[in-house]
Amino acid sequence: MFQSDGFRALEHQECLRLLAKVPVGRVVYTRQALPAVLPVNFSLDADSSVLLCTSRDSDLVRAIDGVVVAFEADEFHAEHRAGWSVVVTGRAAVVTDPAEHERLLRTGPDSWMPMRDGVFVRIEAGMVSGRELMGASVHGTV
Repeated sequence: MFQSDGFRALEHQECLRLLAKVPVGRVVYTRQALPAVLPVNFSLDADSSVLLCTSRDSDLVRAIDGVVVAFEADEFHAEHRAGWSVVVTGRAAVVTDPAEHERLLRTGPDSWMPMRDGVFVRIEAGMVSGRELMGASVHGTV
């Protein structure tokens, strides 16, 4: 069902299904007391958390380890004026358990950047929300 603004709220499972379709999203966090957004490749883990792989010494790890962040991914088709956006909000933490790290080496995301000393960062899916825009016409009607 469409809301009056032309968007449809997505159910939790639909949000997760859509997230699993795309390889890149954005981490929204605080850097030097200001909002920051960084595009990253990711994957979803079995518990619905978002997984990132990055350098242990990266500014991103220092900024987000142990704090609440937002993660957003989307897909849009401008020619159809249709698409979706999903936001996951939760605590980010570097995976420190050796067995979990080994499992994620096999099943988790690969970094798109060459690196030594990579770590996995898990963003817990504390809150998951999404919305979809389906084919608005040029005149703004659906």
